[in-house]
Amino acid sequence: MTAVFLQARLDSSRLPRKALLDLAGKTVVEHAMNALSLVKSDIRMLLTTEDSENELRPLAAECGWDVFVGPKDDVLARFVLAARETGASVIIRATGDNPLVSPAMANAALKISESSGAAYSGIRGIPVGAGVEIIRVRRLEEAYAEASDPYEREHVAPFLYRRPERFHIEIQDAPSVYSFPEGRITLDTPEDYTFLNGLFQELYSGAPLELDQVIPYLKRRS
Repeated sequence: MTAVFLQARLDSSRLPRKALLDLAGKTVVEHAMNALSLVKSDIRMLLTTEDSENELRPLAAECGWDVFVGPKDDVLARFVLAARETGASVIIRATGDNPLVSPAMANAALKISESSGAAYSGIRGIPVGAGVEIIRVRRLEEAYAEASDPYEREHVAPFLYRRPERFHIEIQDAPSVYSFPEGRITLDTPEDYTFLNGLFQELYSGAPLELDQVIPYLKRRS
């Protein structure tokens, strides 16, 4: 069973409550959920924390997503516990500060995972903020049991990709039309928000934007 797990909370230190910022009439996290709803999966779930649940749950429900509430700082545990609750065997991991996550690249990464059986799969060469990680839950259980580095607990997958001698890691290059590694479309700072707000005002027309629409804008602005 395949699950899209989107992690989001509202107490970011650099840009507090960024998941709720408005972009062309929708919140950042709604844009992420709408895009990820186009990804092949059996489960779509927003993974959050107790102090963010009340504000995020109604948005998830409106998008047709379930909600899982887990540990605040041990995000690895949050993912493993959500996988156990849902019975997921493959996780498509995304983050709520990426309103322009690419459904096409997520589906491509999922195909890589399916064909390779890798513990960790992904696409390289796309703009920062457009990608997802595909993770095998049985391997993530090993990370959960063994990881002691706080960075590996916070960022979920580093225990796997830091150990390519132990785990099968499969990363492939993006098709040329989606390749623009110098591009940045994540939301982490007020400057990022200003940039994304301008992008959405110019390009967004109600449906999730895809990279073949976004990259020409990025190139014009670079």
